[in-house]
Amino acid sequence: MSGVAPFGAAVPGTVGGAAQARRYAESVARAQWGAAGRGVREEDVVDLLLVVSELVTNAIRHGGGLAGFEARPTGEGLWIAVHDNSTVVPRAVYAFPTTHPGGGYGWPLVARLARDIAVDLRPGGGKTISALVPLRPATAS
Repeated sequence: MSGVAPFGAAVPGTVGGAAQARRYAESVARAQWGAAGRGVREEDVVDLLLVVSELVTNAIRHGGGLAGFEARPTGEGLWIAVHDNSTVVPRAVYAFPTTHPGGGYGWPLVARLARDIAVDLRPGGGKTISALVPLRPATAS
């Protein structure tokens, strides 16, 4: 998939938007979790797509643009990283928002659906927000 980094290779410059990042993350998750005849729970895929959408959209709207996207399978799920061009760390990282004056729903959603969330400033400028979205094998019916 052009414009989106494969398996952790950072892509410099502008890459595709949220739809492309969602498609890529889902393909990585399904390739990993579809191995050996098992599948991934659909509700976990929905959670993954929501987290990717929120983080990529925030990078575009508030982070000076999307500078890269990574998706890497782990034994517990899919680790994602969104790189943007801003060094501003979201306020919600330090204090979980308790009100939503016309917006601000994205970070609480990410915090609920993902874990091991980190915000790291990049040496060349900008920041990376990374998170692990847990994935579970689908149960046989």
